[in-house]
Amino acid sequence: MSKIIPFKAVRPTRDKVSLVTSRSYDEYSPAELASQLDFNPFSFLHVLNPAYVNQQKIGLEKRFKLVAQKYHDFKEEDVLIKEEVPVFFLYEIQTKTQTFTGIIAGTSIEDYQNNVIKKHEDTLQYRVELFKDYLHSTGFNTEPVLITYPDDAELTHWILEKKQADSLYEFSTTKREKHILWKIETPEEISWLQHKFEAIGSVYIADGHHRSASAELLYEEDKASGNENLNYFMSFLIAESNVKIYEYNRIIRDLNGHSKEDFLALLSNEFWIKNKEQELWKPTKKFEFGMYLDNEFYSLILKDGHSFSSVLESLDAQILYTKVLHPILGITDLRNDERIDYIPGKQSIVTIKEVIDEGEFELGFMLFPTDISEIKELADNNLIMPPKSTYIDPKFRSGLVVYEL
Repeated sequence: MSKIIPFKAVRPTRDKVSLVTSRSYDEYSPAELASQLDFNPFSFLHVLNPAYVNQQKIGLEKRFKLVAQKYHDFKEEDVLIKEEVPVFFLYEIQTKTQTFTGIIAGTSIEDYQNNVIKKHEDTLQYRVELFKDYLHSTGFNTEPVLITYPDDAELTHWILEKKQADSLYEFSTTKREKHILWKIETPEEISWLQHKFEAIGSVYIADGHHRSASAELLYEEDKASGNENLNYFMSFLIAESNVKIYEYNRIIRDLNGHSKEDFLALLSNEFWIKNKEQELWKPTKKFEFGMYLDNEFYSLILKDGHSFSSVLESLDAQILYTKVLHPILGITDLRNDERIDYIPGKQSIVTIKEVIDEGEFELGFMLFPTDISEIKELADNNLIMPPKSTYIDPKFRSGLVVYEL
């Protein structure tokens, strides 16, 4: 049984929504960020980074207080307004290639703790504590956890019907994406949705493991306060067939002392290797890997794909680690080893070629994307994926909907 609740959301006024909302802060180049902060006084980036000119000169505690103050200023200036009653939202993102539609709601810390909301990624404690301190100091969150639920025909039909109603917002971005938001506010609709998710049962975190863990930590520290808002965290709930899963490709700085010939010989013990020369080749199915080395592409096909005892062992990211990265290239810590970096599969394979051709990296591996069924099986068995295994769309606009703590 999954519990969802409506909440008194804070959101931009209708006339300013396209100016307020932004991509995730770390998606902007320094030039883009400076442009937004210099020329758009309504951008939510002013809230997220209120001291960008001298950000190296202040500590985290002061920075968090400045975020809280700027957020308060936006509300005082009526750039942001608060719902008078608790509501849900239906939110749609239309890109050039796909449309994503889901429900914005509060989800239960108790469900998270009881594994009704299931996880498949590990978290770094320092990041969890840092974001917990951020939530505690600022008192709000605008980055929902992306949660998938099993496809449900009745819920899908209801969403299609709801999209025929007048929207609250409809705007486009410079990335040629269209965003539409509908408010779900009648008691009948709210009750129906809550009962629907109670019947659905378990749901799965697709993206946002650190944010959910931080919300739980804040709840544990402050639950004695009796603040009901701490019992929930904001989530964007979307049918599992409607998410887009990309791989994270790996780039390596060196061959760990091996010559090219020796490295290829070691790989041949586990993989069938074919030189694709200048063909921009990437894997088309599981147990296939692409490789770029010395200005040439290679296909690597696993020789034995039947000797795995768990879904974790059979993950392509885990296979690459156990058969190549660790034993041959000497990489043990996938999170912190400076010899390895990651490029989301959403970016062109040409990006990997260009980065390696520049000379800082020597080797690249392209993976086949993980399937949602693998993610669910991992979560159902309390198994953890290797770091940087998936890059998942959709991504939420900062400042579109705010959950106050």
